[in-house]
Amino acid sequence: MAQLVKELMTPQPVALPGDTPVRDAARRMRDDDIGNVLVSDGEEVRGIVTDRDLVVRGLADHDDLSKTRLRDVCSEQLITARPGDATGDVVARMREHAVRRVPVVDRGRPVGVFSIGDAAMEHDPDSALGDISSARGNR
Repeated sequence: MAQLVKELMTPQPVALPGDTPVRDAARRMRDDDIGNVLVSDGEEVRGIVTDRDLVVRGLADHDDLSKTRLRDVCSEQLITARPGDATGDVVARMREHAVRRVPVVDRGRPVGVFSIGDAAMEHDPDSALGDISSARGNR
């Protein structure tokens, strides 16, 4: 039987409105020791912002970060998964679209985030990615 996304995903993702200042999102990522936040419109996921997006799309493209909002830097072309999707199918879609994380949604609402690190920790925990993914982040 195929393993399901809900068995490996990180539950209870942080979701912030699109008008949230990027600095607030960066602080939330730091404080919660996470690498992404979902961008929401009410209860529906509209995008995802990673720590890399804050640098590449935020710092590199905007002179005044105090006026930059999550909607200005988020990836809106979302690849999503459902909790009952087979992990292998989702990993294949992630490869096809060259993404490292996907929001897991149930009826449009965010319920988790599934990452290549989650898959590596389960399927190849001794690999470099599995080892790094299971390590506590630097603070």
